[in-house]
Amino acid sequence: MTETLVVENLATHFFTKAGVVKAVDGVSFRVGRGKVLGLVGESGSGKSVTGFSVMGLVDPPGRIVSGAIRFKGENLVGKSEEAWRSLRGARIAMIFQDPMMTLNPVLRIDTQMIEAVQAHERVSAEEARKRARDALGQVGIPSPEERLKAYPHQFSGGMRQRVAIAIALLHKPDLIVADEPTTALDVTIQGQILAEVQSLARDTGTSLIWITHDLSVVAGLADDICVMYAGKVVEQGSVDDVLDHPLHPYTNGLLGSVPSRNRRGEPLRQIPGMTPSLLSLPQGCAFQTRCPRADAACRHNIGMTELREGQFVRCVHPHQEALA
Repeated sequence: MTETLVVENLATHFFTKAGVVKAVDGVSFRVGRGKVLGLVGESGSGKSVTGFSVMGLVDPPGRIVSGAIRFKGENLVGKSEEAWRSLRGARIAMIFQDPMMTLNPVLRIDTQMIEAVQAHERVSAEEARKRARDALGQVGIPSPEERLKAYPHQFSGGMRQRVAIAIALLHKPDLIVADEPTTALDVTIQGQILAEVQSLARDTGTSLIWITHDLSVVAGLADDICVMYAGKVVEQGSVDDVLDHPLHPYTNGLLGSVPSRNRRGEPLRQIPGMTPSLLSLPQGCAFQTRCPRADAACRHNIGMTELREGQFVRCVHPHQEALA
């Protein structure tokens, strides 16, 4: 399988007055051509910082301190800003959680989309406008010709998000990093966008990193999954293996809190405690303070172990029943 992206031991730290925040600490994964990788975890787990690192969008006081980000075999770590600008939007695109990070509030939609096309390709304004109109229709915006003339403030939050997704699709990039892009959309439109994304990956070979906390979205969209906690990947493998047979207690806790997995009338199960501060993580496994299986062995540094074919876990006390 041809791999579009290979991330190896990526570490992105933020150097603050209070100390060093290890937002991403030794993360590794691969995304094949035309495949979708789901990056899941609680808020503060490092999902979005991983996505920003892949896009070269980490601002001071943060920086990538080690590791490699290989896009089509080329290491992007250390690239100049000019080299990044030639990649972003054309070969690598990002869909932000907040669409107003993508859209300029004082420019019409057609102006912004035409500029996005012409920034990377020498095409006429008319051809760029046609592509912009088709992209809006692709994400379910009615009367796209008319909506091109509107300003961002004339759209609802969900409609602005669809425009942001359309901009990311303009150049049919090799890789799209999507940071919870369907959070603001209603269920019907969310389903439509997910279907379009799957079709795009299948038909054009575009690879996707889908960052989300919604396991139901990942279950229906992704091929592979990485579960993150406190800046590290604690479990990864195919989406079917990880969601059907979770090995890490954290993954098991996330799945246990999904309403559809609980019996009717019973209270939702929840993971006790809170995510520890990244400034003062415990020695060894960061999840030990919330884990019912924790003991003295969890205070040592733990690496990723392949317990099932293609399924890796960072735990000394995995759920053995899932292996049976």
